[in-house]
Amino acid sequence: MNDIPFTLCTTHSIATYPLRLLNPLLGLQWEVQGVEHITPDRPAIVVANHQSSIDFLGMVYMWPMFYKIAAIAKKELFYAMPFGLTAWLCGTRFIDRRNPDKAKSSMNAALAYVKEKSVKLWVFPEGTRSMSDEMLPFKKGAFHLAVEGQLPILPIVYSSYRGFLNHPCKIFNPGHIIVTCLPPISTQGLTKADMPDLMEEVRAQMMEVYTKTSTQVHHPWPLTETVKKQR
Repeated sequence: MNDIPFTLCTTHSIATYPLRLLNPLLGLQWEVQGVEHITPDRPAIVVANHQSSIDFLGMVYMWPMFYKIAAIAKKELFYAMPFGLTAWLCGTRFIDRRNPDKAKSSMNAALAYVKEKSVKLWVFPEGTRSMSDEMLPFKKGAFHLAVEGQLPILPIVYSSYRGFLNHPCKIFNPGHIIVTCLPPISTQGLTKADMPDLMEEVRAQMMEVYTKTSTQVHHPWPLTETVKKQR
């Protein structure tokens, strides 16, 4: 499935339209800040925090703003319909994390395409979902691509879902989510030796915004503090 060519903006819009309709049906209100930092015609590595499969609904909501964008996701997502099919139609690269050689090959192919076609590549650097007050430590993959390709990193921050979503209690209320696009972070002149500092810098910026915006959301039916602490 990773040999399927990336699709461009028209196919993206058609493929994501049905899922974009889920947002009003589920009562999800997306407020996007910092759209001016997206710069549609410039390639970049997009890194976003990962809390839930709701992240994907945020992605499809924002997809038209990027014009040309693809994503990297773990292979298991492909079988989570309808999200997997939509992701595949949008040119997502599904990575088999249990096979390092195949994963590396897919990442290299994605980087080559990003540079050739001026596409943005969306990655969740935490690698798995986290609903805690702290983002998980970032994995190196996205930053390796950025440094290797000398591409800017574009951080995207979702505010916390804990005010309307609780998995253990099976509660999913209508919610307000602030998505913040931060200014691109240059990797020009950086090498692999600079990656630890780069990762820490990006994570620190994202955590600051996450903490701030999570206090600014206004949920129609907010969860109580007691419920929010059950995770």
